[in-house]
Order: sequence, then C-alpha cells, then structure tokens
Amino acid sequence: MLQKLYIRNYALIDSLEIDFHKGLSVITGETGAGKSIILGAIGLILGQRAETKFVKSGALRCLIEGTFDISAYGLQPFFDENDLDYDDGVCLMRRELTETGKSRAFINDTPVTLTQMKELGGRLLDIHSQHQNLLLGDNRFQLNVLDVLSGDEAVLSEYKIAFAEYKRLSRQLEMLKEQTSKFRQEEDYIRFQYQQLQDASLQEDELESLEEELHTLTHAEDIKISLLSVREALIGEDRGLLNVLKESADKLSALTRIYPKITELAERMQSDIIDLKDIATEVDNAQERITFDSERSAYVQERLDTLYGLLQKHRLNTVTELLDLQRQWGERLSLIDDSDNRIGECEKALSQQRKKVETLAEQLSALRREASLELQSKLTELVRPLGMPNIRFEVSFMPKPFDESGAEYIQFMFSANKNQSLQPVAEIASGGEISRLMLCVKALIAGRVALPTIIFDEIDTGVSGEMADKMGDIMRGMSQYMQVIAITHLPQVTVKGNTHYKVYKEDNDESTVTNIVELSENQRIEEIARMLSGSEMTAAALDNARALLKNVYQKTKDGKK
Repeated sequence: MLQKLYIRNYALIDSLEIDFHKGLSVITGETGAGKSIILGAIGLILGQRAETKFVKSGALRCLIEGTFDISAYGLQPFFDENDLDYDDGVCLMRRELTETGKSRAFINDTPVTLTQMKELGGRLLDIHSQHQNLLLGDNRFQLNVLDVLSGDEAVLSEYKIAFAEYKRLSRQLEMLKEQTSKFRQEEDYIRFQYQQLQDASLQEDELESLEEELHTLTHAEDIKISLLSVREALIGEDRGLLNVLKESADKLSALTRIYPKITELAERMQSDIIDLKDIATEVDNAQERITFDSERSAYVQERLDTLYGLLQKHRLNTVTELLDLQRQWGERLSLIDDSDNRIGECEKALSQQRKKVETLAEQLSALRREASLELQSKLTELVRPLGMPNIRFEVSFMPKPFDESGAEYIQFMFSANKNQSLQPVAEIASGGEISRLMLCVKALIAGRVALPTIIFDEIDTGVSGEMADKMGDIMRGMSQYMQVIAITHLPQVTVKGNTHYKVYKEDNDESTVTNIVELSENQRIEEIARMLSGSEMTAAALDNARALLKNVYQKTKDGKK
C-alpha cells in the first residue's frame, strides 16, 4: 500500500508531504484545486512519461517520492532479478526531473530504467480514470477478468509454456521444409561441387608445402652447384678450410705447454672446428638430396594448378576455406538425404505437442466458462442497484484457432433495458453505464488479485443520490482487500471514506500553490457540508453531514457485529 507521498517543485506544488492509510481514503477539493496534479505526480513514480512542463516555474528540478509497504505481496523475486535491495518490505520509488528534461528513476535509492519502474509500479498501484473505462470493451481485458476469477494461473501458465513449444516446433518444421525445398532445387549443383572438392583430396597446408617444393625443384641445379662449392671450400682435399684450421688448432694446442695463456684460444678453435664439421656434413647431405626430378616437378605443378583453379572458382584464398566449403556442402547433402526422416520426426513431435495444447486449452475453457457464470450472476447483482434495474449481462464464448491466450474469443454482452437485445458492451453501453460496470468488475476481482492500491479518479462522474451512495459502498467494500483512494466531488461517496483529504489552492506573495491536508473530524464535517450546500455553509448542511457520517459509522458497526 502507499504509505507516504512527497512532492517538491511539481507544477503548482512547492512542497507537499502526506501520509496515507489503509481502507478507503477520499480526496476532495474545488474544481481546479490540483487533484489531477497530485495524480500526475503519482503517475511519474509509476514510470509514466515525463515532460519539462512538470517542473515548477523557476525551479531547477522536481522530485516525487512514494513510500510503499510491499511486505505482503511476494515481490522479493522482482528485486532479486533486477539486483535491487529488498528493504524489509518497504519500497521507496523516486523520480527526478530537471528543467532541461533529464529524468532519473530510483527504486530503494538504486538507479533503474523506466521499464523497471513501470513494471514494479504496475504491481503496486492501479490508477483508474475515465479513459480506463474503455478497457471494458477490450477482449484481452475481458479474458483477463475471467482468468482472475477462475483462478486458472497454474493451468494458464502450463498452457502458455506448451503453446510456446508448439510455436517453436511449427517454426522448426516450416524452416526444415523451406530449407529442404531450397537445397533440393540446388541438389545437382551441390553434389557436383562437393564431389569435385572431395575428389581433390584436399589437405591442410598443402598449398604452401607444394609451392615451396616447386620453388626448390625449379632451382635444383643452382642450389646443388652452390652447395657443392661450399662443401669443397670446407672439406676439399685441395687445402679445404677444415684442414687448414685443424693444422692451426694443432699448433695452438702444442703452444699451450710452453705458453698456457693461449689455452682458451686453442679450445675455442677446437669448438669452431666441430661446428664447421657439422655444417660441412649437413651441406654434403643437402647437396646429395637435391636432384632435378622432371616427373615430380610436373606433378607438383599440376597439383598446384588444380588447387589454384579451385580457389579461383570459388573465390577463396586458402585450402582451409575450401575444406570449410566442402564440409558445408556435405552437411547440406546430409540434410537432403535425411530430410524426410527429419521432417517426419518434427511432424510427429508437433502433432503430440498440439494434442497437449488442445487438452490444456479445453481445461482453460472449462475454468473460464465456470467463472463466467459467477461473473454474470455477481456483476448483475452489484450493478442492478446502480440505476440499472433491468440489466442483463452475459459472457459470450466463440471458438477460434488456439493462440497464446487459449482457444476462445470472449465477448462481454450487455443490455440495460428490457426491450433491448444483448450487444457487445463497448457498442451499446453509455459512458456512465460503462463507468459503473467497470467499478463493479474491479470490485469483483479485488479480493482475487494481489494489488496493494487502487485509485479511482472521479469514477462517479455523472451519477448522484442513491447510485452515488451505492458506488461508495462498493469502493468501501473493496477497501477490505486493498487500499482504495477515491477522488470525488460527491458527498455520498466522500462520507464512505475512512480517511478524508482536501486539496486546495492558496496564494502567497509570488504565486499560487496547491496543497493537500488530512482533515480532522470537524473539518471533515465542514467539507462535506460545503459539498452538500455549495459555497454558503448552512446549519442544515452541517447537520446533514453529521447524519451521513453517523449513518456510515453505524452501518460499519452493525456489519462487524
């Protein structure tokens, strides 16, 4: 429930702080006093769109804070999912708007998106205004009313999961058929291209290896001559470098006996001779391996031509890419070859899932039809005293292909007169009739939904006298299950409130500002008397106000006995 509302620098409001209570709270005030301004501020903390005109003239920013008690409504999962602090069931929702149009939203002092604020706000408070009455003609709203009354949450949830899986399988089957049809049109082309790549026996890194080998074969004679020249220089019989170095090393070794300081140089030379011997051996082996093989050269050139041709044909750069293409075409051919089995398995799964969806849809329909009888009976009973003694109301069920909501189309059928046939409520009911119907619908579902607070914004417009009194009784009855706040101009509704607030304007030195105050018992009597008699307060009006309040108090007392 809404515990406290704080507003600063919003429209005509300088600073306003008000505590709200359980039960039915009524808000009254002269036309233009600012009731809609307060309602607009509440809308901002529920995630509604903000505009710079909301910031009070001359102020840099406006601030709206609402403190809610959410301890009894099982909302901790929302806070956990959105990484928000769950502060012992107390929720602070804050909205800030600057004169430049920048808006910020907070939940328990943590910055959030407007989507998050709107989602949480939709679970905390419902503002019912005149335009919301149009919902009564919306088939989705009508269906939701039946679902709430039927208590079909578990079946509906299971149905939605089953339907989502049915849709997934449907899309999968459609995609399989489209894919198979497309591939079959290209099957001959794909098989030819795949076979050509498979016949090429492609190997990773083959291209680079063949290019290197061809380069060697092409220059085999030059390589061999150079290697033989190096071999001759190192180990040739005619003063080869190693022979000369060996003689020098022997002389240095001999000197070490009489000149020890030369020992290190002698050892280094011996080490160099060993390295040069290894080099000479490898050069000798390399030159022996180098031969010009014309057949091998022709094969390598032919193989490279094949690879280059495939790369050019498919506009690729590497053999790896050719292998990937071969794999992709192989997978397509597997799909084509196995398509009938895959499509058959998918059709079987889809058929089984359809049966499951149909079974759950039938269960949903049965629950909804049962709830419709309750709705027809109780709604008629509630609405009849509200100036519609001849009301007839029925819920029409029409079958439709099942979708995410079920397998029936719901229509609320209504007639307020004896000689009038039942017609869709949106087509026949007047604005006042829809207003009263909507109030009664919300009263019926009040005890079934975990909604902490509902605000009725002048829902009683256009009614008076006994009907207004009955509407007040309905709102007071709803307040047993939730916090109800009613903005009203009617004394018959006002007297039903457990708490009474008055919105008023006052002038200061610089501007006109809007304020709200919780009325004491005496102030309340005076306000109700003013509503009864107009601008001139009379003793009779005061007595009448006291009598109305006493009557409500007595009814409440008798009802508790």
